[in-house]
Amino acid sequence: MRGLNPAQHQAVHATEGPVLVLAGAGSGKTSVIVEKIAHLIRSGRMPAKRIAAITFTNKSAREMRERVAKRIKADDAEQLTVSTFHSLGLKILQIDGHRLGFRRGFSIFDADDQQAQIKDLLPRGTKGDEISRMQGFISGLKNRGLSPEQAEELAASVREVEVAALYRRYQERLTTFNAVDFDDLIRLPVQILENFEEARLAWRERIGYLLVDECQDTNDAQYRLLRALVGERGLFTCVGDDDQSIYAWRGANPDNLLSLANDYPALQIIKLEQNYRCTNRVLRAANAVIANNPHTHLKTLWSERNDGDRIRIWECKDAEHEAQRVAAQIHATQLQGVPWGDMVILFRGNHQSRPLEKALQLLKIPYHLNGGTAFLDRAEVKDVMSWLRLISNPDDDAAFLRSVAAPKRDVGATSLGKLAKMARYANLSLLRAASDISVLKQLTPRAAAGLDQFAATVHRLQGRARSLSAGDLVRELIVSSGMEQNFRVLAKSPGDFERRKANAEELAEWFDGARNVSVGDLNAQLALLTNADRGEPGNQVRLMTLHASKGLEFHSVFVVGCNDGTLPHETALDEGALEEERRLFYVAVTRTQSNLYLSYAKRVKRYGQELSLEPSRFIEELPADELEREGDDPAADAERSKQTRAAAMAAIMAELGR
Repeated sequence: MRGLNPAQHQAVHATEGPVLVLAGAGSGKTSVIVEKIAHLIRSGRMPAKRIAAITFTNKSAREMRERVAKRIKADDAEQLTVSTFHSLGLKILQIDGHRLGFRRGFSIFDADDQQAQIKDLLPRGTKGDEISRMQGFISGLKNRGLSPEQAEELAASVREVEVAALYRRYQERLTTFNAVDFDDLIRLPVQILENFEEARLAWRERIGYLLVDECQDTNDAQYRLLRALVGERGLFTCVGDDDQSIYAWRGANPDNLLSLANDYPALQIIKLEQNYRCTNRVLRAANAVIANNPHTHLKTLWSERNDGDRIRIWECKDAEHEAQRVAAQIHATQLQGVPWGDMVILFRGNHQSRPLEKALQLLKIPYHLNGGTAFLDRAEVKDVMSWLRLISNPDDDAAFLRSVAAPKRDVGATSLGKLAKMARYANLSLLRAASDISVLKQLTPRAAAGLDQFAATVHRLQGRARSLSAGDLVRELIVSSGMEQNFRVLAKSPGDFERRKANAEELAEWFDGARNVSVGDLNAQLALLTNADRGEPGNQVRLMTLHASKGLEFHSVFVVGCNDGTLPHETALDEGALEEERRLFYVAVTRTQSNLYLSYAKRVKRYGQELSLEPSRFIEELPADELEREGDDPAADAERSKQTRAAAMAAIMAELGR
């Protein structure tokens, strides 16, 4: 317990009932969770096998697991559950999904699979925006934990009736495919635990103590899952910060923190207010901004660090000028000994990165832009994944349609349409229909031969899956499916071929890391991964949205586009969501360990017209004493300008000298 402050110590030792830890930014909440797990085990209050710690990203779960492993015995670390909500939901479905009619090896549909099914269910010619809207509506219903039947009962408008009907047909199709989507990994476990007492009691026996990180980000279904798991006694610790709730747009409900007090009257609330990341000047500014939001439990962050530098406010001519200033300052900061990887540029939307990238490239500054094509979104990787899904789940028609075209065979859209029609008539999956001689006889000889060969390859690989390791199965699949040869055909250069092949091999290596786990289970686990789970980008300046920065920290933070209409966003202003935008700004401000730069442009060109911009109202909410605007100290401004110009010139001369 060495190193814990009094509030952290109190949170660790509160083990006899429900606990809510309101943890301010940089207040050491992960340390509290880690130490609490160790304390529960060492004190004998709860064995490791009955403790579960839940967080929101695989990366956070992995880091927490590594930290806990250093504080407890190896055997205990093996028995402990540390996972995301969705990973836990997947485990519940794998064990108890049969109660809802699911068979082992069910598939998990990604966003593209969802959209393809919704598109197929909507009238022909429906535009992409409408398909995405419907996808979002269905996701919203599932995040509320509503079944199709409940959605139809609650539908009060013509639009809601339309969405509920689509939801019902979409869910019926998933059931036919023995598949679930990402949102079902929470909704369906809730349905199991709330409706089947035997399963509910069994899971409460498995999980005797529950710890939930980032509780302010839970949606309604996740909150119901929490309550179903802990029961009336409420042996849990929820850790969260209402001031960092920034995901309402994807279903998060910060009021869940308030619901805890109503649902568990014995709830003990502990505040963590000592910050270990920021200077006191930054904390005073952050406290002042967030105080403009209403609070049930107001926190005031403080630090034992010094005041540090003032927050720099830059007024720029336009986005290009803003980008140039940021790039020049980053170069100057790096020359002072700060690594590239300790600096970040934050913006409200990804479209703001373009001028920044140009400015960084001009000065040869290495950078990494978050939100590029994720590894698991690359075409060749998704192709392999679709084959694996079909091998483990022959009823997955979505996987069939992608696999049969990876690589393309002598099977056109017309033949696939006929196959689908006959499959529906015979109540067969597409793969089972493609394996039926009587069905193939009704297609053209060329299409029938292609489908017969494809089905034979899938069946052969299903047999090989029983004897090969998962990684070796992937390697054999890549060759026997014709995929590797197709890489050569599609490649625009030898390097392009090697890149595609390397991506497929990397997927095989991911599977090599698991032992004694079925291909279907591994495939389901991979479906939960995101690009953020592939490690850090190295010593490069980071470019990311404000949302993506949550949980991270950097020596120097540059927040660009601090204009009304951008931050806060104009849509949020129109919809009355100013409080969440303020929380987003608060998150950005509290990412810095030392230096904070806030910049805005005076004008912008839109549709050929030059428009004037106003600085963000959030800048005006910052205490003037904590800020340094240009002109406040002319001598210091001149010196910094001189240093910045010298750094930029040094970079250009170094490039010319090569």
